[in-house]
Amino acid sequence: MQLQDVAVKRVTGAYALIDSLKRHGVKHIFGYPGGAILPIYDELYKAEAEGGIQHILVRHEQGAAHAADGYARATGQVGVCFATSGPGATNLVTGIATAHMDSIPMVVVTGQVPSHAIGSDAFQETDIFGISLPIVKHSYVVRDPREMARIVAEAFYIASTGRPGPVLIDVPKDVGQAIFDYEPVEPGNVKLPGYRPTVKGNPRQIAQALKLIRQAKQPLLYVGGGAIASNAHAEVKELAERFNLPVTTTLMGLGAFDEHHPLSVGMLGMHGTAYANFAVTECDLLIAVGARFDDRVTGKLDEFATRAKVIHIDIDPAEVGKNRAPDVPIVGDVRQVLTDLLHRSQEEGDGRDPERNRAWLNRIARWQEDYPLEVPRYPDSLSPQEVIVELSIQAPNAIYTTDVGQHQMWAAQFLKNGPRRWISSAGLGTMGYGMPAAMGAKVAMPDEEVICISGDASFQMNLQELGTLAEYHIAAKTVIINNGWQGMVRQWQEAFYEERYSASNMQKGMPDFVKLAEAFGVKGMIVRSRDELKGAIAEMLKHDGPVLMDVRVKRDENCYPMVPPGKSNAQMVGLPERKILERAAELITCSSCGAKNVSSNKFCPECGTKL
Repeated sequence: MQLQDVAVKRVTGAYALIDSLKRHGVKHIFGYPGGAILPIYDELYKAEAEGGIQHILVRHEQGAAHAADGYARATGQVGVCFATSGPGATNLVTGIATAHMDSIPMVVVTGQVPSHAIGSDAFQETDIFGISLPIVKHSYVVRDPREMARIVAEAFYIASTGRPGPVLIDVPKDVGQAIFDYEPVEPGNVKLPGYRPTVKGNPRQIAQALKLIRQAKQPLLYVGGGAIASNAHAEVKELAERFNLPVTTTLMGLGAFDEHHPLSVGMLGMHGTAYANFAVTECDLLIAVGARFDDRVTGKLDEFATRAKVIHIDIDPAEVGKNRAPDVPIVGDVRQVLTDLLHRSQEEGDGRDPERNRAWLNRIARWQEDYPLEVPRYPDSLSPQEVIVELSIQAPNAIYTTDVGQHQMWAAQFLKNGPRRWISSAGLGTMGYGMPAAMGAKVAMPDEEVICISGDASFQMNLQELGTLAEYHIAAKTVIINNGWQGMVRQWQEAFYEERYSASNMQKGMPDFVKLAEAFGVKGMIVRSRDELKGAIAEMLKHDGPVLMDVRVKRDENCYPMVPPGKSNAQMVGLPERKILERAAELITCSSCGAKNVSSNKFCPECGTKL
């Protein structure tokens, strides 16, 4: 029977759920069955036999949540995952929190014990509704099967509108089994009077923002994940070019602006570029677009962009002014606000002036020359940065996912990703995220190259998903940057804990990753030297199927530059040596450490002393 032929029909609650998911365009579901959710899986079995929807059986529920998350980030659509009650549901919690922190649209369906048993400590009963309250955008317990279609429609609407996020639907077993007269609810046909996200920005605030942009001599466009969520890439580019604005992005905002563009200064923050951090320190206007002034971006908050007036554009009013009070707050959808701002600018005759902010751009260009990101080459070992750069050369247009740690920061520094081609756990920093997210992205985009960059410690968090890759022949490639450590933990222990490497060495007990991959039926590879790297990556990319590549890199390489905790963005450590000797008249000496500094510096990059 075709969907459009269904009017009123006697069905189960589980049928209503699966049919409603299909009506909302769901093609793939990531999940793991169990007793309480079996009525739903029984209907899913029938739906798969009819075609149009596929279930991907993961090996752990956390993998299901991360895969749905990666699916959503790659497509901009709502990702869907299933789990049963009790431990199945709680195994989703880390993945739900990951999506919540990064504002990723997901619908999470959990089975629950029968309604009459709720609260009795029944077998595999857990209050996932209560457990997940702080980490979801909204949640439901379905008490009546007649509410199923409405709840699904509401869940998709809430997850994908306003500030996106995960929505939980908890389905007691008896509700899934109950038979009733089913009336479908079509996508978007919902009434939620208490939920009305602000889309259009206030015209007066937009006019004030435009005035500040015109007046600024040292502006900086600071772009976060909200620009990705609202698909505002074209509008960000037009704004930057019209007003000659240098552009920096957060970890979540990577891909929102082309990093090959001459106005790009790359990522800012703890492991951002030196020139982005100097620019945010010196700017007189900071235009925050879909960004939330995260602590990894701001460093010491009371010394962040202290010279700047702030324009803050965000769809979530709770974020505006939460960490930094803006001079011009604009609540609204980033794309809509930028569209209105650009339209107003055009009406008022703002043209593209290549000389606008020229002196400011020249200062930034000098910082870029003096403090570039460097790729070290060691005579007896391979540097992690070399691996990332070679990947970017051979697969420049791939969708990249990462785990969390040093490899994540090197990837953020050296990959130049396009929109929705950078998928990484930014807010929660979830180890074990990368490979399941790559799995979800590849299922969503089967014709795209998908590469996970992982660390040897992170990878072991969810290595069981090699089985899922093998079963479904999901041709995502995983590259392990293997230094035998929890790399970022080791770096912090070296820098701040007097080299007491407590519980961070991963060499003992490390598996043979090639044999591990082969045990799951996945192609395994190992790279031990620079001479092997280029050919191995080419072989990996050519292989028609999943690949796990173990790349042995320098064990004690640190990720720089770095803003130490409690320091301002200008107080970075690990900056490269100066490439250009300035004229003596342009140099000033630091009173603390004696280092020579260009006169434009406000802080000494060697020791952080204010000049």
